[in-house]
Amino acid sequence: MIHPFLLKKQRLTLLILILAILATIFISLGLGASSLSYNRLIPTFLGNGSFKEDFVLYSIRLPRIIITFLAGVALALSGSILQSITRNDLADPGIIGINSGAGVAIAIFFLYFPIEAGSFTYLIPVFSFVGAMITFGLIYFFSYNRTSGFQPIKLVLVGVGFAMALSGAMIVLISSADRAKVDFIAKWLAGNIWGDDWIFIYAILPWLILLIPFTMYKAYRLDILGLSEPVTIGLGVSIGKERTVLIVSAIALAAAAVSAAGSIVFVGLMAPHIAKSLVGPRNKLFLPVAILIGGLLLLLADTIGRNIADPNGIPVGIIVAFIGAPYFIFLLLKK
Repeated sequence: MIHPFLLKKQRLTLLILILAILATIFISLGLGASSLSYNRLIPTFLGNGSFKEDFVLYSIRLPRIIITFLAGVALALSGSILQSITRNDLADPGIIGINSGAGVAIAIFFLYFPIEAGSFTYLIPVFSFVGAMITFGLIYFFSYNRTSGFQPIKLVLVGVGFAMALSGAMIVLISSADRAKVDFIAKWLAGNIWGDDWIFIYAILPWLILLIPFTMYKAYRLDILGLSEPVTIGLGVSIGKERTVLIVSAIALAAAAVSAAGSIVFVGLMAPHIAKSLVGPRNKLFLPVAILIGGLLLLLADTIGRNIADPNGIPVGIIVAFIGAPYFIFLLLKK
């Protein structure tokens, strides 16, 4: 049973985060190369805007904001699941190589498969998921020990090694590609929100609609899996089955995010930690908070990155890395 004080604290935290997200969205809508006056936002939403205002709002600004928020939500939830399952506070889909595996699969698909405009958007999350699954399977294999079983610390170390190796593989893949395709992959590697169109929202939204409620339903199981294995078995939980299902969910969430937002690291690391510090370690309490924090972090990073450098701004992945890398070092020293 959760203490009523914690529930009240969670609701207050969620309310504050929702208000912060709405404020960030409002500010972001009016900023950019094509400025949109704040006093024209509501009239444009109500259908009274000019052609330019409608185009900037509905074709440029709004889809990018939605994609950015959804990617942040997916990465935060993926990191939360991985940290609970591996019992490792340093687990993040970017740090342990899942994003890199998805990136290599996307690069292979983009470089060597015939691309049709209609199917490309919907196939890219699938290829991303396949690449991420294969990568995690290899990472898990090399971090598993027959005598001591699954080793969370080794998982992170092996994952970092795989991430570096896959980055090298990416360079080999693009070394012989034409300039246009190399530019696309380079932007993806930098964490550039490239899928800033409505069709990308339609491509990744079903993944989130299925996996967010499923993860919330499994919140109690995540709490149990965060305990030691003997305790988990004693409580009657099938470790192998539950861990496999939840890891696949985490990988699918990360793959959906990076397929449209590029290789973004540290959101899945920071959001769960911040949420736990606010409402405690119970998954039922901190998962909704972590989801909103992830979306807010990426929205803030994208808003800053789009507006501090001309003409194309700074990729959101670089902005997040400036914040996340010191935080990762702090956690590494602390834990």
